[in-house]
Amino acid sequence: MIAPKQVLPGQIIPVDVDEVPPIELGPGVHVRTLPGMPGIRTWVIDIAPGAEWPDLDVHETYGEAYFVVSGEVIEGDRTHGPGTYVAFGTKTSHRPRTETGARAFGFNYDVTA
Repeated sequence: MIAPKQVLPGQIIPVDVDEVPPIELGPGVHVRTLPGMPGIRTWVIDIAPGAEWPDLDVHETYGEAYFVVSGEVIEGDRTHGPGTYVAFGTKTSHRPRTETGARAFGFNYDVTA
């Protein structure tokens, strides 16, 4: 399934996340891009056990947020388990990793309020 990048006015788009082809960002790190709204990129990441985001993820101008669906995501010295919502403001950076494997659903905000 190839999902459109945006949901247009009047559209309702159900997406089976597991049918969206993953893109490998680095060893054990896969992203599936989902339809978003103007100014919002929506995605699901799957991180294999022991994997780490390939580079420092910098949020200079816009923010990002994710919700941990399964497994654990480690950010620095903090571990975020299922049900945790993690939000990053502008002027932040992070490099998530996991020991258990993880799936997270997230958003990148590409507009300022």
